[in-house]
Amino acid sequence: MDKFESLRAFTHVVERGSFAAAARHLELSRSAVNKLVAKLETELGVQLLQRTTRCVSPTESGRAFYARSVEILAALAEAERAVSQLQAEPKGMLRINAPMTFGSQFLAAAIARFAVQYPDLRLELTLNDRLVDPIEEGFDLTVRIATPPTSPALIVQRLAPIERVLCAAPSYLQAQGTPQYPSELRDRPCLHYGYLTSGNQWQLVGPTGEQAVTIHSTFCSNNGEALREAAIRGLGITLLPNFMVAQALSRGELAIVLPKYQPPLIWLCLLYPSHHHLSAKVRLLTEFLQAQFGDRPDWQLGSPPAGHGGCADPYLGSSGH
Repeated sequence: MDKFESLRAFTHVVERGSFAAAARHLELSRSAVNKLVAKLETELGVQLLQRTTRCVSPTESGRAFYARSVEILAALAEAERAVSQLQAEPKGMLRINAPMTFGSQFLAAAIARFAVQYPDLRLELTLNDRLVDPIEEGFDLTVRIATPPTSPALIVQRLAPIERVLCAAPSYLQAQGTPQYPSELRDRPCLHYGYLTSGNQWQLVGPTGEQAVTIHSTFCSNNGEALREAAIRGLGITLLPNFMVAQALSRGELAIVLPKYQPPLIWLCLLYPSHHHLSAKVRLLTEFLQAQFGDRPDWQLGSPPAGHGGCADPYLGSSGH
């Protein structure tokens, strides 16, 4: 039996959490995938997967073996690409996912420039404001602005830290008063980002350490532009990335609230399936985006990266935060 076929079956079961999903991806029967993995466990003399009626998860030995299997399969794929000259001239489809506004305002121009450099690639850029599963939905690379996730099936590359600020319209602060302590936010109308992993709690770090404040949300959206516009119109206090509100702050449309209390950093990061970590296409795009967005204060202050056009008000969207 082909050992590489068994390794592929095993890694896909781990990444998709079930034999059925792995079988669909590999275009095999469920029983065939089960036999491949069972054969592998027999040869190794160890249980790799914990099977229940609801899900399949790797054992401790399975997690260690998965990491090595990914490296072996990636090395094999890289060798095959080298033989077919894909390493020098990347070809084929490259599927990218990104948040809606950040993608349209910043990323689209970068992807277009990348496409000019590699005309044999077919690029598919999908923009949406929801949290996607890169593996389940078949994306080669996902751009996310968030606390970097942890997953054995994903590699996360951080490009740049993102600061966030609490802010509100001067008219609102004049009418309602300026809060001096985070606890005061509980009784204030707040404009809430709908996909925060912390729900309706805002995490803040100040002179006395970190604290969580449960807010009273009067307006909730999965789009930061909507929250920014609501804040400008005096509807309440919002929490947004600094690059999202930089121009509104400079124009006096918004003012920073509780400047001594900062939310924890989030990151502009790239996610891709771990078995793609040696892919020429993914590596080239990752390096390109690192050069465009990594450690660049200009775009974080509301201006496009050097050499890029477009509006200066991007947003992380729901693929992150």
